[in-house]
Amino acid sequence: MTVSLEYTDSGGQGEPLVIVHGLLGSADNWRSHVKQWSGERRVIALDLRNHGRSPHAEGMDYAQMAEDVAAVMDRCGVTRGHLLGHSMGGKVVMTLARLHPELVASLIVADIAPVAYEHRHDSVFSALRRVEQGEPTDRREADALMAEVIDDKPTRMFLATNLVRDDDRVLRLRVNLDAIEAGYGQIMAPPGGEGSIDVPTLVLRGSRSDYVADDLLESLRAVLPRAEVKTLDAGHWLHTERAQEFQEQVAEFLASLDD
Repeated sequence: MTVSLEYTDSGGQGEPLVIVHGLLGSADNWRSHVKQWSGERRVIALDLRNHGRSPHAEGMDYAQMAEDVAAVMDRCGVTRGHLLGHSMGGKVVMTLARLHPELVASLIVADIAPVAYEHRHDSVFSALRRVEQGEPTDRREADALMAEVIDDKPTRMFLATNLVRDDDRVLRLRVNLDAIEAGYGQIMAPPGGEGSIDVPTLVLRGSRSDYVADDLLESLRAVLPRAEVKTLDAGHWLHTERAQEFQEQVAEFLASLDD
């Protein structure tokens, strides 16, 4: 069943850029990018199911999530657009391109390959469960709870974007952690659909990330034969670590398609 996603729309004409965040992210993480790119084109940034301000629902299957995105495009009157996806969001946009190729003018895939990955988020889920159970009333307390299992401060800061204050002033998770954990096997799976995706594609990967390691490039090009792969001096969250360079690479790619 399709979920009616929350989204922001900068407005404007022409084929828009549609942004799909990664696991435990949201449209909020992309505000500065939306502001930058919306000077040149319409930009739509959405919250996937069980994330951000979007409804909670069972299932994290890529076909389901792709249909959710397609429904947003339909509501916005978008018949064709450029799709940008980071990590899990990259698999969502690849799935959308397979299931609804008529909707996709190009793909921008950020630090993900169309392959299955081993489980690697145990500490993240453990940290969020500590926050959930600890019921912190300020962000310092929430950070201390997460620090019990996660040493990396930037990772904890990213996870903290999922905290919102309730009526009792307690910081709560706005993500549906139960559904995400239940669907984690689906999230680690390859994109949905079958076959190669014949659209202009920019793949941006982090030099300090193993999500698109060199040994995965053959599998990547089998699905994205027109991919141009560029490497930024960053980890997995390359769009925040190298924000300006990331914005420039995306803008240049889209401008080349407008020529």
